[in-house]
Amino acid sequence: MKYIEEFRQQDLARNLAAAILQAADTDRDYKLMEFCGGHTHAIFRYGIQDLMPDNVSFVHGPGCPVCVLPVGRIDNAIAMALDHDVILCIYGDLLRVPASGRKSLLKIKASGADVRMVYSTQDALKVARDNPDREVVFFAIGFETTTPPTAVAIKQAHAEDLKNFSVFCNHVLTPAAIQNILESPEVRDIGSVRIDGFFGPSHVSSIIGSRPYEFFAEEFQRPVVIAGFEPLDVMQSALMLIRQLNEGRHEVENEYTRVVTRDGNLKAQALVAEVFELRRAFEWRGLGLVPYSALQIKREYAHLDAEQRFDVPAISASDVKGCECPRILRGAARPTDCKLFGVVCTPDNPMGSCMVSSEGACAAYWSYGRFRQPAPEAGLEDSEEAVA
Repeated sequence: MKYIEEFRQQDLARNLAAAILQAADTDRDYKLMEFCGGHTHAIFRYGIQDLMPDNVSFVHGPGCPVCVLPVGRIDNAIAMALDHDVILCIYGDLLRVPASGRKSLLKIKASGADVRMVYSTQDALKVARDNPDREVVFFAIGFETTTPPTAVAIKQAHAEDLKNFSVFCNHVLTPAAIQNILESPEVRDIGSVRIDGFFGPSHVSSIIGSRPYEFFAEEFQRPVVIAGFEPLDVMQSALMLIRQLNEGRHEVENEYTRVVTRDGNLKAQALVAEVFELRRAFEWRGLGLVPYSALQIKREYAHLDAEQRFDVPAISASDVKGCECPRILRGAARPTDCKLFGVVCTPDNPMGSCMVSSEGACAAYWSYGRFRQPAPEAGLEDSEEAVA
C-alpha cells in the first residue's frame, strides 16, 4: 500500500537503528519529546524504543486535544445537555472523559441526556436540519487539523440560516503549547524535565506548515523535526534530531516532506482566519492558563457560538485525586509513575483523559503492554530507562 508498506520495512528499520547507534554520542544522552500522541503510539506499537541506544529516550508531551481539554469544559458541555435540553453532538473520544462528580458524557447519555456521537461536522449539521425544534450544539475540539472543518460547518450554518445550530468551540493551538512547555519552570528553571529536541506533529503541520516552529528552534535553541507517523518516519526523524544536537544546530527540518510544506495549507489557514480569532487565554489540562493558545468564534458568527447562546461560564475544576495526567501531559511523569495506572485507572474505568483518548500516553502504555514494566526508580533523568 503506497506510503505505508514502504515506511514499515524491517531491513530499512535495521539500517536506521544501526545509523542511530553510530550517531549517538556515548558521552551524552538524548531526550526527545514527541508532542503528538500519534507518535507516542507509533513508538510503542512498533517497538521503536527497543531499537534505540540506551542513551536515546522519548519524552511524552501533550498528546492530543482530548488529553489537554480541562475538566471544566466537559462540565460545561454536561450542563448544556442537562440544563438546556440540547442535542449535544460530540466525537467519540469525548464520551468517557471523566468530569466533576464522577460524571461523564457517556453517563449522562445513559441517564437520558441527548448526547450523540458524530463522525464529522457535516453529521452535526444534519442532526440540526433533521431536528428543527431542538437546539443542537456541536462540541468542536481539536488542534489546527480539525479546525477548518468546523469553520466550514459554521459558514454553512450561517448561509442556511440554521437557527437551532451552534458550536461549543474548544480548538487549541500547538505552537502556544510548545512555548508554554519550554518556558515552564520544570524545563527552564528547575530542569526536572529535559527536552533536547522535538518531533513536530504531522497532521497539524500539514495545515500550519513548518514555518511556525522556526521561532522555537531559534529562541529556545531546540531542534525540531517534522515527523510522519510511520515507524521509519519516527526513526529517521530521531536520527535527524541526534545529528543536529551533535553538531550544535537548532533548526527546523522536515522529514515529512510528502505531506508538509514550509507554508502549509494556505486555503485552510484563510478559512480559519475568516471564522475564528484568538482567545486571550485558555486553560489546558496540565499546562494551566496559556495565553493566546485557543480560538473563539468571531463576532460576525457570534449567533452560532454556543458559549454566548447559553451563557457558558468559565469553570475551573480539578482532576481526579491522585491522577497524574497533568504531569504526564507536560513530560514531567510517565504513566507508570501514576499510582492509579493499571490499578484503579484502566480503559474500562478511566480516571483521566490520558487513558481515554486513543492518542493518550496511558492508553498507549496499556494497549501495548508497557504497564507490565515497573517505573524506573531513578525517574525521568535516568538515561538507562526504557519505555518499551
